[in-house]
Amino acid sequence: MSTSEILIAQYGPLLTLAQLAKVLDRSAEGLRVSLRYESEFARKVNTARVRLGRRVYFSSVKIAAAIGID
Repeated sequence: MSTSEILIAQYGPLLTLAQLAKVLDRSAEGLRVSLRYESEFARKVNTARVRLGRRVYFSSVKIAAAIGID
């Protein structure tokens, strides 16, 4: 199974910030802060960001591509 298939099977097509933090083994607050700064990591992860109303989710497929474990 690929990384994107594993993420979709475990979390569904969209991840919350808390779920993404768990996948990346970070605290949710630390991840939120690191995504606000200009860095290559932040650019890759922010491209996976999807806003639904006031909620922020991250596309599982794009996250798998961003972390590059396939």
